Amino acid sequence: MKQGTLHKIRGKYLHIEEYGSHNQEAILYLHGGPGESCYDFSFHQAAKLQEQFRLIAIDQRGVCRSEGIETGEAFGLMDLIEDCEELRKILQIEKWSLIGHSFGGFLSVLYTSIYPNSIHKVILECPTFDFELTSRSLLRKTALLSRELNNDEIAKKCLSLADSEESISIQELTEKYLEYSDTLESERMKIYRFNFDNPTDYSLYSDEEWNRLYDKSDVHFDLLRKEGEIFKSLLPLFEEIHHEMLLMQGEHDPVTCDKQVEAFNKSANGRTYMFYHCGHSPHYEQPDEFREVVGAFLTGEPAVN
Repeated sequence: MKQGTLHKIRGKYLHIEEYGSHNQEAILYLHGGPGESCYDFSFHQAAKLQEQFRLIAIDQRGVCRSEGIETGEAFGLMDLIEDCEELRKILQIEKWSLIGHSFGGFLSVLYTSIYPNSIHKVILECPTFDFELTSRSLLRKTALLSRELNNDEIAKKCLSLADSEESISIQELTEKYLEYSDTLESERMKIYRFNFDNPTDYSLYSDEEWNRLYDKSDVHFDLLRKEGEIFKSLLPLFEEIHHEMLLMQGEHDPVTCDKQVEAFNKSANGRTYMFYHCGHSPHYEQPDEFREVVGAFLTGEPAVN
């Protein structure tokens, strides 16, 4: 895995990594969060995918190794989409396929709906398409883990919110999930991760460096929440998108709940694949199977289990 380079895209320096040769089919990887990094994906998948594809992975605008967003600087959801499209033009790629993990799946659907002629195929890895549905599902998982830790008070608060029919903003629902899930402390990753067999080596940067990098990501996420565009559901878009799409699900992942899967199944060319013994991140929980499924889907082979 290489560290990548900074390229100025629409007036801002973005961290960009490229793997494979230019004559191979291009893939753009979009990380989740909002505000995570492409680091763990590259660590587990770059060497595998570059054998067959040209992989481009980025830290999105304002995230981690990309240039931070300054105080008072205009920034919103569409900046992330326009950055992708501008990068495609700079790299002189006619069409590329997308792999979007978690919030990156949200971006992938939005990008495909706005620039359909730029996209070949779309892989959605444990995505969210609707922050309200995902937040309610995550609150239920937080309640379950809280009970295991004998924190019944937090468990009751989570379930009350998750099942509430009272008027509450999607932003408030998301904020409460973040607040309550933080009470899990060292156990919080169990919301997302089921298989711990394939750890990521983060030693390329020191703990102090990672803290500084994620300080930038916090600004990115805060501004997206303040703008509010991420709280608009993308579920209606599936009836309009005709690209071939693959929805990857983790057996134990709470992010892509059943209602979102039902909406995805209304798409004209969508199919699903389940990763068993897996949580929210098949790309590192089941890395070899992930590589096989990506390769099969992008080359037109069956990828249904």
